[in-house]
Amino acid sequence: MKDKRILYVSSEVTPYLPETELSSTAFNVAKNAHSKGIQTRIFMPRFGVINERRHQLHEVIRLSGMNLIINDMDMPLIIKVASIPKERMQVYFIDNDEYFKRKAVYSDEDDKLFDDNDERMIFFAKGVVETVKKLNWAPDIIHVHGWMASLLPLYLREFYKEEPLFAESKIVTSLYNSDIKDLNKELANKVRFDKIEDSKVATIETPSHINILKSAIENSDAIIKGSEVLPEEIETFIEESNVKVLDFQSEETLTEAYLEFYKENVLELSE
Repeated sequence: MKDKRILYVSSEVTPYLPETELSSTAFNVAKNAHSKGIQTRIFMPRFGVINERRHQLHEVIRLSGMNLIINDMDMPLIIKVASIPKERMQVYFIDNDEYFKRKAVYSDEDDKLFDDNDERMIFFAKGVVETVKKLNWAPDIIHVHGWMASLLPLYLREFYKEEPLFAESKIVTSLYNSDIKDLNKELANKVRFDKIEDSKVATIETPSHINILKSAIENSDAIIKGSEVLPEEIETFIEESNVKVLDFQSEETLTEAYLEFYKENVLELSE
């Protein structure tokens, strides 16, 4: 695995956001891979609650300055970077004043989901891909964590399907439980704006958390159960899908189990 490259794309990563099952798993798996000599890059949204001074984020001018088209609107892409102390691991932050400046993560002070979370998801997916293209860094594995990142498999398979940099990349998605309710009902139309076929968008026509995860499963090569308990509908969908699956792992076993899964079940798909 030493000569392999793994791109970790997560909605949350500790220490930049509070410790949760998602943020700590994404961090620990990347850290373990990095410690084994695997080339790793981590991407996450630059939510406004992240303290830039404390975590020493700085803008990368050579990567910023591009505009992404989101539902027929030009949205400037800002890229910031930081290093996780002691680990020498770089984390890239996808930023935009319209989508990520607010001092909150997914919802307002009344716990109501932001109406534009759908556009934030699309912006994040496109922002990751465009930045990796600028870095000219072809990953062997792209490991996706969390619902905010879960449109990335669809965009890689459809919107970026002609992009040679990702021609050999295998997509792994970790599925986590979440209490989010439905997203903006226009999500499917905004994805269609990017000329993604109706048949590929059908799953997210009703943009519930379960359907967003189903879309990620449909467009991934392998699935990892990041939470011990997942909705029954998702469990059934996984069983009916033709993907490799790693069952839930305890905190003690997950880092080594994930590496073994990459090696034995994901990379072998290339052979």
